[in-house]
Amino acid sequence: MPIIATGPAPEPHRAREVAESFGTDPDRYDRARPSYPEALVERIVAACPGPDVLDVGCGTGIEARQFQAAGCTVLGVEPDARMAGFARRGGLEVEVATFEAWDPAGRDFDAVVAGTAWHWVDPVAGAAKAARVLRPGGRLAAFWHVFQLPPRVADAFAAVYRRVVPDSPFNVHADKPAMDIYQMMFAKAADGIRAAGGFGEPEQWRFDWEHTYTRDEWLDQMPTHGTLTRLSDAERARVLEGVGEAIDAMGGAFVMPYATMAVTAVRDTGQG
Repeated sequence: MPIIATGPAPEPHRAREVAESFGTDPDRYDRARPSYPEALVERIVAACPGPDVLDVGCGTGIEARQFQAAGCTVLGVEPDARMAGFARRGGLEVEVATFEAWDPAGRDFDAVVAGTAWHWVDPVAGAAKAARVLRPGGRLAAFWHVFQLPPRVADAFAAVYRRVVPDSPFNVHADKPAMDIYQMMFAKAADGIRAAGGFGEPEQWRFDWEHTYTRDEWLDQMPTHGTLTRLSDAERARVLEGVGEAIDAMGGAFVMPYATMAVTAVRDTGQG
């Protein structure tokens, strides 16, 4: 959610029980989660030396299918076998592992991408692994959707969530700009790339867009977020009820502004 810290702890990649909780309902995840701007996919593809893409934390294959449609050959790595199974049914080749433990078996790639997944990867070990499997001039690109709920919806979520789950490990904020929260995550990703070595200086790319959600569409997506994936059915229902009432009070729909942000760097051509 945009009104929480970027993970359940200062080091979200250590919270494996949350990282691997999204496969509880892969059909809903694939249906409700937004795809990525075509301009982002096109820019990554154009900035790579070839079409071979490794998708880290590929989930159900949302971004992988977009890269396939852009002419790329995609291999997914996904720690949750349930998500991997869904992606395979959609025609994607997927290997089940965390990226840190995954065996590339001598394979290399023109791009390593991660859509809303890199915060579940150790930022230094992950970048070092990416450097090892990227061809010289290849690109690492981790990207996320940053979104800001309307204040009435955000306030309702924060209030009901704190009431229903007072001991949650998530840090819920209804009054902090989403970009401020996410910039901490982007900085951690960039610092990990620098610390790993083998890359040029990381940069950020930004793509702005918006989407109108009906009440039912937003309530369909909410259970796919880490704040709700591990709640009981009763707890989740109470949270959704409170948010639904807020959306109803706004006329049953709202416009969500998105900024899709990428942290990206090129593998040094001088590396072996």
